[in-house]
Amino acid sequence: MIKTFSITDIGRKRKLNQDYVYTSEMPVGNLPNLFLVADGMGGHNGGDYASKCAIETIVEYVADLEDTQTVTILEKSIKEANKVVRRRGEEDEALNGMGTTIVAASIQDGELCVANVGDSRLYIVNRREIRQITRDHSYVEEMVRLGEIKREQARSHPDKNIITRAVGAMEDIDIDFFKVKLNRDDIVLMCSDGLTNMIEDEEIRMILEGQRDIVEKAESLVNAANNNGGKDNIAVVLIEVTDD
Repeated sequence: MIKTFSITDIGRKRKLNQDYVYTSEMPVGNLPNLFLVADGMGGHNGGDYASKCAIETIVEYVADLEDTQTVTILEKSIKEANKVVRRRGEEDEALNGMGTTIVAASIQDGELCVANVGDSRLYIVNRREIRQITRDHSYVEEMVRLGEIKREQARSHPDKNIITRAVGAMEDIDIDFFKVKLNRDDIVLMCSDGLTNMIEDEEIRMILEGQRDIVEKAESLVNAANNNGGKDNIAVVLIEVTDD
């Protein structure tokens, strides 16, 4: 069994909320469940339109697909979202150049399948550790991988918000996929960088461990991000695994 809760918050500095989430514990098409986080970018209206458009496209496309393999379903639906967001950006000058991150996940038979584009993240958290499953597609992350800067420097680097992949940005999209076996009492955290830029990973783990229920856990993460500055929109999806 799983329990889920999702929340978005505009933060303390932004005038628009460009984060968008979707959760369904019930089947969507041939997926037994579906969880999505998107963080839009581009212009006054572009970012919030891009994130909403991408998620709505993915959900509609998944519902109609006849494929049965989770990776194939996520791949085809994200590629379709890329086409739709890109096309609408070309059709409307006000939306030109918009794009969005996407993290998509589905759980089947105790295994989590994850697809990722951009720098929104998915973590597995339990009493022992917090583990980032996705890899950021960002300029700063590339510098860390190449050894040009240290991991600790990445958090405060002036270019940390520059992403190297986004839905809608390019004609062809490169998607990362991950599969993770879930254990009882694992918590899946999906979030935008409005959370992770404001709170260190270990603080996230401690907040999740210190709250009673899934709603308090999510709300406490958002409150902590805002208390640390709330410089961006915040999106949080929590999935609790309650049995094997």
